[in-house]
Amino acid sequence: MNEIKGELNNNQVTLFLSGHIDSGNAASVEQEVQQIITEDAKTLPVLIDAQDLQYISSAGLRIILRLRKTNANIHIINASPEVYEILDMTGFTQMMQIDKAYRVVSVEGCEVIGQGANGTIYRIDRDNVVKVYNNANALEEIQHEREVARLALVLGIPTAISYDVVRVGDSYGSVFELLDAKSFSKILATQPERMDWCVEEYVDMLKKIHRTLVPKGDLPDIKETALGWARFMQDHLPQEYGQKLLSLVEAVPQDDHMIHGDYHTKNLELTGDEVLLIDMDTLAVGHPVFELASMYNAFIGFSEYDNNTIKEFQGFDLETSKTFWNKVLCAYLNTHDEETIRSIEDKARIVGYTRMIRRSIRRQGLETEDGRAEIKLWTDKLLELLDRTDSLYFDRNGITVEAKVSNLHKIMDFVEGRLQKTSCPMNVIMQINVAVEEIFTNVSSYAYAPGTGNVTVGVYTEDDNSEITIKIIDSGQPYNPLTKEDPDITLPAEDRQIGGLGIYLVKQVMDEVKYEYKEGCNVLELKKYLNEN
Repeated sequence: MNEIKGELNNNQVTLFLSGHIDSGNAASVEQEVQQIITEDAKTLPVLIDAQDLQYISSAGLRIILRLRKTNANIHIINASPEVYEILDMTGFTQMMQIDKAYRVVSVEGCEVIGQGANGTIYRIDRDNVVKVYNNANALEEIQHEREVARLALVLGIPTAISYDVVRVGDSYGSVFELLDAKSFSKILATQPERMDWCVEEYVDMLKKIHRTLVPKGDLPDIKETALGWARFMQDHLPQEYGQKLLSLVEAVPQDDHMIHGDYHTKNLELTGDEVLLIDMDTLAVGHPVFELASMYNAFIGFSEYDNNTIKEFQGFDLETSKTFWNKVLCAYLNTHDEETIRSIEDKARIVGYTRMIRRSIRRQGLETEDGRAEIKLWTDKLLELLDRTDSLYFDRNGITVEAKVSNLHKIMDFVEGRLQKTSCPMNVIMQINVAVEEIFTNVSSYAYAPGTGNVTVGVYTEDDNSEITIKIIDSGQPYNPLTKEDPDITLPAEDRQIGGLGIYLVKQVMDEVKYEYKEGCNVLELKKYLNEN
C-alpha cells in the first residue's frame, strides 16, 4: 500500500514516501505530490523522507526528476540500502544530497572499552565496537573522524577505520572492527605486572605520532586552540599572570608534526599482537607540549582534587597512574634526570591547568562548592608554575642543564641513552661521547665566564639510522671554535702548544662539524654517518 504525506513548514516542503513506487502507480503518486506542492511552494526546498519507501523504479525516479526542475533544492533522507543503491546507480547521488537510513544499535549492557573528549566506545560483539558521540548531531564529526583516520593510516599510524554509521539512541555512532581488543587501561588494571610492556608500547606509538610530518593544512593546528584557552583565562587570572600565560603560548613555535590530542590508555587498544590507536577525531598538528598537557590531565590533573576520578575514568588507582605517567615521561624524554623531567612536566602542567580551568568554568564549575574548590586548586598551581616558568618550549630530543662540569654526567647519560636505542656501534658511541664531552667542557669553562648559563644538547637520528646529528647550543659569548688553528701533531711533545687538541679531536672523530651564531646562540652541529662504505 502506498501513501504520500506532506507538510509545509519553515519555508520547506517535506514529503513522506512509503511502499512501492512503480509504473503501475507512478501517475497517481505524482498527482498526489502536485496536490501537496501547490503553486506557491514550487520553488521551495523539498525534503523527501524515504524511511518507509521499500521500492522505486524508473517511473518513480522520473517523478523526482520532474520535481527537481521546479524545486532545485531536493534532499532525500533515510533511504534504505536498496533504495540508495538504485539512486546511486542512476546518478541521483551526484545531483542531490541523499542520506542513507542508519541501522539502529543498542549499547545497553555493553562493556565500555574507551572514552574520549567527544564520545564513548562500547564493545557490541566479539569483533566490533561502536563509538557513540556525545553530540546528537554528530554526522559531520563522524565524517571528520573518518577522514583524519584515513590520513593517519596513510601516514603510517596504525588505526581502525569506521566501516558503518549507526543510530544509537538519540545520537549516532561509528562502527569499527576491533577483534578481541583490550585497552591499555584494562591491561594496567588487571595485569599490573605488564606495566613496563605498556609503557614501552605506549611511548613507541607516541613517538611514531610525533615524528609524523603532516602535509600543511590537512589537520588543525592545536596552538590556535590553545591560544583560545589562554585568551579565555584573561578574565580569570590576575592581569600580569594572564598576559604571561598568553605570551608563553604565543611563543611556542609552529610545528607540523602530528599530535593525537587525547592520548591516554583507553585510546590504545591491543588486538591480537597489534597495537591500534583509536578515537582519532582530536588529531591535530603542533608542539608536543600540548600533547603532554592532555596526558597529564588524563593521568593526574583531573584527579588532583578527587583522587577517585582516575579509578572511574581509567579503571586503575591514582598511584598506578602516577607511576605510569613518570615511567612514560622518562622513556619519552630518554632521560632519568629528575630535574629535566620535572621541568618539562611543569611546562605541560601550565597548558593542562589552563585547559581544565576553562573546561570547568564553561561547565558551571563556579556554581558548586566542589567546582569552586577544584578550580581554586588548579588556579593556585597554575600561578605558582607561571612564577617560575619562562618558556613552554622544549626539545624532546635534547636536554638542557646548567653549564657546569659537574653536570657532565647528565649530558653523557642522556646522549648514550639516546644512541643505545639506535643501531649505532659501540665504537661510534664512544667517539660521539668523546666529542660531546670536549665541547660541553669548553662551554662550561668559557662560554659564560665569570658567570653561568644553560647549555642544550640534542641528539637527532634519521628514520633509517643512517646518520646521527648532535647539536650543542649555548647563549654565552659568541665563539666559533672551528677558527682555531689545528695543532701540529707531528711535533714532539716538548715543542707542542697547549690547547686546541680538544676541538681537533672532535673534528677527527666526527664526519662533519659546523658552527653558526643564530638568534643570540652559539650552535655547534656534529654529524656522524653510519652507512658509509
